[in-house]
Amino acid sequence: MRTSEAIMAFSQSEKLKAGIIWISGAVEVMAGIGAAEKKGAERVIRLMLGMVSQEVRLAATVAPSGQWQEVDRFLDQAMVMFDSGVGADSVYHLTQALSRVTGIGHASMNFLKEKGLI
Repeated sequence: MRTSEAIMAFSQSEKLKAGIIWISGAVEVMAGIGAAEKKGAERVIRLMLGMVSQEVRLAATVAPSGQWQEVDRFLDQAMVMFDSGVGADSVYHLTQALSRVTGIGHASMNFLKEKGLI
């Protein structure tokens, strides 16, 4: 890993963690709302999932690593859950994506610490 890639990976991982946490929270809130509001909530969550997925693809471009593909795969699975009408069950896939992103951030932070940049 090059220094510039580690910086970008760390930056993207922080942004992605926040996005995935927001989506997970929205999914939890969705479970407690009425049917009329649920349809709107699902649309918002789908939009957020799409935005986060785009950021993962950007991260894979600016800080190449096969781990981003894993994150993208879990986010795609979460979207499939929504498309199948069981969006509330997507939390598992979101949690797995969050775990991978956290791992990427941790690895890049350790790299930057070893270089004395943090």
